[in-house]
Amino acid sequence: MCRDCSVPLTPSRRSFSTFLAVGAGLTLLTACNPSFPAGSVQTPEGSTSAVASGSPAAVPSESPEPVATAVVEPVSETPATAQPSPSAALPAQHSLTDPASPWLVVNKYRPLQPADYAPADLVQPAVAMATSGESALLNGTTAAAAEAMFAAAAADGVFLTLASGYRSYNTQVATYNNYVAARGQADADTASARPGYSEHQTGWAFDIADGGGACSFQPCFADQPAGVWAAANGHRFGFVVRYQWMFHPITGYYYEPWHLRYIGVEAATDMVNKGIHTLEEYFGTGAAPGYP
Repeated sequence: MCRDCSVPLTPSRRSFSTFLAVGAGLTLLTACNPSFPAGSVQTPEGSTSAVASGSPAAVPSESPEPVATAVVEPVSETPATAQPSPSAALPAQHSLTDPASPWLVVNKYRPLQPADYAPADLVQPAVAMATSGESALLNGTTAAAAEAMFAAAAADGVFLTLASGYRSYNTQVATYNNYVAARGQADADTASARPGYSEHQTGWAFDIADGGGACSFQPCFADQPAGVWAAANGHRFGFVVRYQWMFHPITGYYYEPWHLRYIGVEAATDMVNKGIHTLEEYFGTGAAPGYP
């Protein structure tokens, strides 16, 4: 995910979208690969998508009740700003550090443990695809929820496609190393998740596109039917928009209206009801604007 928090932001999402349409801004928004073929768009954390006019991008391989608390295990680096968890209203307890837990919080302060974690239950969901290979996979729970969500969207006349799902540790190693070689580590760390720090590696997260292919991996996706529908309805199926507008000082990443993260129906609905926009705030882990 390509981000640089030093870039000044404008007050409106539309003006920010216009800025990001130029090369430098687009580099900041998407996760970077130093080279990709003509006729493609750059997708988060370095994958590329061939774009056909009027069609989705094709990507090559690559529940609320009282009263309980989230299980917060220690991690190697914890920001000093961590606060008590607003998630205490939920009945179920899940780990915040186990990669197999739907409540996992992974960010620049909280690497996966183990770093080369791979889900044991990867499957390809029965949904419309704009990708193939490992990127078409999700863990079993996320896949089932995605199937229900895509079907509900279709019933409302909105066509979602899965644009990028699972990304293995080795894929992330190659992506990150290529960027370091091209631009240096300091720049790479503002642009691409280090291996072992990506939500895509967990199987709990995926990127969506609109059936018409418009605004794929761009801020204007938020205004497309798929983006509008997912933001308004994703929580009904356990999904939240993980990197929301203007919350990069907390999440460490700029706006990605296409990046959905499964946390379960109860937690996702509770976040919406409480008006909380980030997992860091909801689970009380503290902000993670950059690597420690």
